[in-house]
Amino acid sequence: MQAKAFRIYKTGGPNVMKWESVDVPEPGSGEALIRHTAIGLNLADTYRRTGLYPMKLPNGMGNEAVGVVEAVGPGTRGVKVGDRVGYIGGTPFFDAYSEMRVAPVDALIPLPDFIDDRTAAAGLLKGITAQYLLRASYRVRKGDTILVHAAAGGVGAIMCQWANALGATVIGTVSTEDKAKFAKKNGCHHPIVVKRKGPKFAKKVRKLTDGEGCHAIYDSVGKETWEESLSSVRHRGTVISFGSASGKPPKTDIAATGAIGSPYIARCALVNYTTSRRELMSRARDLFQAMESGAVKVPVNQKYKLKDASKAHKDIEARKTTGSTVLLP
Repeated sequence: MQAKAFRIYKTGGPNVMKWESVDVPEPGSGEALIRHTAIGLNLADTYRRTGLYPMKLPNGMGNEAVGVVEAVGPGTRGVKVGDRVGYIGGTPFFDAYSEMRVAPVDALIPLPDFIDDRTAAAGLLKGITAQYLLRASYRVRKGDTILVHAAAGGVGAIMCQWANALGATVIGTVSTEDKAKFAKKNGCHHPIVVKRKGPKFAKKVRKLTDGEGCHAIYDSVGKETWEESLSSVRHRGTVISFGSASGKPPKTDIAATGAIGSPYIARCALVNYTTSRRELMSRARDLFQAMESGAVKVPVNQKYKLKDASKAHKDIEARKTTGSTVLLP
């Protein structure tokens, strides 16, 4: 059986992704054949394409998608033909940017009826990321003040809504006035428009918090924001790096952090918060409950044909997108 899919043979710009016909094997034991109906676009996809996140080559692209089970391997339990499922990883071969693929059943998340395919593809990875950041890496409580970078992005928009529902005050950084309006609409109480040069946000954060700083900083930008993130946290607060949109954060002199209040600093990765199927499903259920209650809505603001994924990569890297983006086979 053959299907169309993207393959990457070297790292580089969007043009290194090749739209090809590939062989799709029959599912083996513990596997299912998935026909994709919607694929999630994530900044991490661009990191792997450029080599910032190393991966074995040649490879496919993308680790988040939603689809329908077309076949299951011998003796496989847990899903059946016709089931709607999604996934956010589960194999070192990244093959979400494809019309269909074989995936391990243990990685599949059954989808509730109230979530449509496009919303699920846009929100599973970003929503579960938001869940572990807000409920595990630092547990946000009522009365906390947090700073969310890229507050108008896919993860950021979900985090702002969810943190707001938890009773936190949310400060967010964005790159344009339009994105500030979008972030505010999604629960960010104090959006700050950040320019690439000059002072960015630390003084404004201190002013908004009466000089105290934030309980937690969520930094997905990296190089351009890291030093000011450290300057925006309160005594014994938490600074979490979970992305590198502008490049890797500079190395931090741990000894020097004593002078700025002994913050807790962590680099958090989704893979370390979904270490078992039980943990994955627990976080997914928490996300689904937040979505069903209306506390979290997933804005699908951009849609591209799957074959135009390179254009989607150019747009997300140029900061032209807000909310979530899906690719459609």
